[in-house]
Amino acid sequence: MIKNLIFDVGEVLLEYRWHDLLKDYGLSDSEAERIGGELFHEPIWADGLDSGLLTIESAIEKYRILYPDDIDVISRFLHNGDKMAIARPEIWKKLALLKKKGYGIYILSNYSKELFELHTKDADFLDIIDGGIVSYQVHLLKPDVRIYKALIEKYNLSAEECMFFDDKQQNVLGAIRVGMEAVRVTSRQQLNEILDDLLKNN
Repeated sequence: MIKNLIFDVGEVLLEYRWHDLLKDYGLSDSEAERIGGELFHEPIWADGLDSGLLTIESAIEKYRILYPDDIDVISRFLHNGDKMAIARPEIWKKLALLKKKGYGIYILSNYSKELFELHTKDADFLDIIDGGIVSYQVHLLKPDVRIYKALIEKYNLSAEECMFFDDKQQNVLGAIRVGMEAVRVTSRQQLNEILDDLLKNN
């Protein structure tokens, strides 16, 4: 029986407009895709920022070495991280209703400290959740099974009683490996429908 719902943050409780943000700086679609690839597909982002080992300023210096021609845009992007996230308030309201029905509500997300704080500074879901772990806090990243186990142990949860929601398939598989039920979130609409079903059936 599922008693706890665990949510990723990016593209689950929030959505990102990183492509549009880069285009706001005058980039074409292809340029935005290229620089987005430089930003997100480098170990600097995951192994550095999300792991809590780099600050935004120290990450910029590493990007500067790799991409000197693009560093102005990369720096501007990182210094304006608050403009990247879009709220999903109807999702947050459903989390509150699910909590009233007795579910434990948790987050488990890969995020840097600075961007997490920027993106969630006005997010009501932080007042709803029963707890959570963000990667920078423990220097571990999904889908490493240790981060899922860290959440389970911190809050004395049973994996078999948890349902995990994430937009990345590898992270869903990581949750399944520790015994959780897991759902890949493919769209805002799909997540709304799943939460509506949970509310109706419980």
